[in-house]
Amino acid sequence: MTVALTGVGLTIDDVVRIAREGQQVALAPEARQQVRRGREVVEIALARGDPVYGLSTGVGVHKQSSPDPADQAAFNRRLIASHRVGQGAPYSPDVVRAAMARLANGLAKGTGGVRVELVDRIVDSLNAGGAPEVRMLGSVGQADLPANADLAAAVIEGFELDAKEGLALLNHNAFSTGHSALAVADLRRLVDALEVAGALALEGFSATLSILHPNVAAVRPYPGLAESLDRLRGLLEGSHLWDEGTARNLQDPLSFRTLPQVHGALRDALSFGERQISIELNASQENPLVLFDEERLVSVGNFDALPLAATVDFLRIALAPALDAACERSVKLLQAALTGLPDGLVARPGGADSGLSELAVPAQALVAEARLLAQPVSTETGSAMHQAGLEDRVTLAPLAARRLAEVIELGERLVAIELVVSAQAIDLRGQPQLGTGTRAAYRSVRERVAFSDARDPPPPDLEPLLELVRSGTLGSG
Repeated sequence: MTVALTGVGLTIDDVVRIAREGQQVALAPEARQQVRRGREVVEIALARGDPVYGLSTGVGVHKQSSPDPADQAAFNRRLIASHRVGQGAPYSPDVVRAAMARLANGLAKGTGGVRVELVDRIVDSLNAGGAPEVRMLGSVGQADLPANADLAAAVIEGFELDAKEGLALLNHNAFSTGHSALAVADLRRLVDALEVAGALALEGFSATLSILHPNVAAVRPYPGLAESLDRLRGLLEGSHLWDEGTARNLQDPLSFRTLPQVHGALRDALSFGERQISIELNASQENPLVLFDEERLVSVGNFDALPLAATVDFLRIALAPALDAACERSVKLLQAALTGLPDGLVARPGGADSGLSELAVPAQALVAEARLLAQPVSTETGSAMHQAGLEDRVTLAPLAARRLAEVIELGERLVAIELVVSAQAIDLRGQPQLGTGTRAAYRSVRERVAFSDARDPPPPDLEPLLELVRSGTLGSG
C-alpha cells in the first residue's frame, strides 16, 4: 500500500517501510492544495517586495545583501552548492531514504513555500528506489545543512529552482529526524530482545521470581514497569523457577533482581521518544515560515532540533543501564561462586580449559563503549565566531541520532553474548523445565550455536544470533 504524504500523518513505521522495504509514496491531494497555497503566499510576498530572509536577502552573514530578483534560479543553485561541505563516509541508503521521506512530508505541509513540482521531484526519486550518496559528517544540527545540500544537489539535478526553494531544501532536520526514527524502530526490537535474554539469564542463574510479583507495579505505577513485568511473567510462564523452593537465593544480584525496573525505565523512555519523534516527523522545521492566513513569511527558529536531540540523548541514557545490567548478568553467570556451576561454564570442570570465560571480555568492552556513547551531546555549545556571531548555539542532533544507532548495535551484540552464556548455564543445570518464551528462545539459540563441550573454544561467530535478534522473532517460538 502506498504511503500518502499529508504533512501530518507520517509514522515511524511508515518511515521504516519507505526506507528499508521500498514502500511507494504519493503526495496526497489535500497536500497538493497546501503546497500550492504556500507557494501563492511566496509569490504574493515577492510581488509586494517584502523583506524576507533567503528570498529577498542572502542567508547567514549575507542577510544584509540582496540577490538579483531576475537571478533567483542561479542564486538558489549557488546556495545549495555553497553548503556542500560534508565530510567522511556516506550515510547508509536507508537513512538517506528516511530523510527524503521526512523532507517530502515536511514540504507537503505547504509551510516551506515551494512549488508542488519540487515535492513531486522528491517523491519520484524515492519511488525510483535507491538513494543518492550523502556524506555523514559536518552538521552541527541547526538544520542538517551539509547533508541536506548533498541530497538536494542529487535530487534537483537538471531541475531549475525558484525563489525560496533552495533554502527550503537546506533549512530542515530531515536527516536527524529520519535517522532517529529508524533508530527508535530498532530500539523497540532491542528492548524486546533484552527482555528475552534477561528472562533466559534468570533461568540460567536459577533466580528467584519474587521480583515479578504483580504488586511490584501496583505500588509503583509506571507503565513501563508494568509492561516489563507482564512480559517477563509471560516469557517465564510454566518455568520450574515458579516452584516452591527452587530459587537458590533469597535475593539475587541487582542485575537480576532489578531487571523489570531497569527495563521498565527504558520502556517509559522509549514511549516518550516515540511520541517526540512522531511529532518531529510531521513538524515544521523551516525558516522562514509561510503563514497562510496572514499571507506573509516570518523568520522563526524551527530548525533548532533541541526537542529531537535531547530526546535521543535521553534514549541513550536510558538504554546504557540496561546494557550494563545485561553485561553484568553474563559475567556473573560465568562465576562459580555466584552460580554454583563451574567457572566459565566449562562442560567438565577440573581441567585447564576456560570455557566461555573469555566472552566476559567483549561484553565488558561493548558496554564500556555504550556508556561512553550515552553521554549527552545536546548540551554542547557552538562558536559564536561563525557567521559573525549569529549562529551561537547548536544541537548536534545528527550526532545524537548516529550515536543512538551505534549504541543499539552494541546492545544487539551484548544480547547475543547473554543468550549464549545463559543457554550454556541452562544445559549445565540439566535443562530444567523452562518457560514458554524462554524455551522458544533457548531452542532458537541452540539452532544457531551449539553447546560448548569439553575443550571447545567459545563460539567464534555470533553473527547468526545477531540475525536472530534483529529479526524480532526471538522468544516467539
